[in-house]
Amino acid sequence: MPDTPTAAREYRYYDFFMAAYVCILLCANLIGAAKVSTVTLPLIGPVTFLSGVLFFPISYFFGDILTEVYGYARDRRVVWAGFAALAFASLMAATIVHMPPAKDWMSHQAAIEQVFGNTPRIVVASIMAFWCGSFVNSFVLAKLKIWTHGRWLWTRTIGSTMCGELVDSTIFLLVAFYGIWSTELLLTAICSQYILKVLWEVLATPLTYKLVSIVKRAESEDYYDRHTNFTPFTLKT
Repeated sequence: MPDTPTAAREYRYYDFFMAAYVCILLCANLIGAAKVSTVTLPLIGPVTFLSGVLFFPISYFFGDILTEVYGYARDRRVVWAGFAALAFASLMAATIVHMPPAKDWMSHQAAIEQVFGNTPRIVVASIMAFWCGSFVNSFVLAKLKIWTHGRWLWTRTIGSTMCGELVDSTIFLLVAFYGIWSTELLLTAICSQYILKVLWEVLATPLTYKLVSIVKRAESEDYYDRHTNFTPFTLKT
């Protein structure tokens, strides 16, 4: 397998993973952020979290596949695509919420504001957390692949998620709610969201193994980031 990707190389499924990644990211942040849920877990008890937590880790699932198969540089392009899409969606939501409603629409304005009217602080927290957490996840997975010589896929999918989701959950909740929630509530929320996200990755491990194997064979690619420039501030592959 080649160690360096070529600019002219075309892949059968890369664009599909990019589209799926961006779609899940937008849905998790725009739809999932609209509701707070409480569920009772065995041995843990009641856990309160934003409903998007159930689906947002799927973006990490696709991020793991992208980095494992295509390499850090190509996943970096996908992260930037997701960042741009999330920023635009936030701008669009804010614009629509603040536009004056038509006379016959006045009764619906409160509902629109409740669902899409996130404060600027929450928007900034969401975008920052996604950007930082995604790059940490991809970086750790790429490095672990080299250190393990491509063995033990589970160590890098779970290990990278543990690092990336810790950064994501901590940044989002601190930036969004520090000074509003009590320190105890913040720590509880960070821990509960982190545990749920990592648990999702653990449960998805068999599916990850299967899909990674299929994609590697289909693409004839198994990239190692031995000579990669890991700066996040470029789109070069």
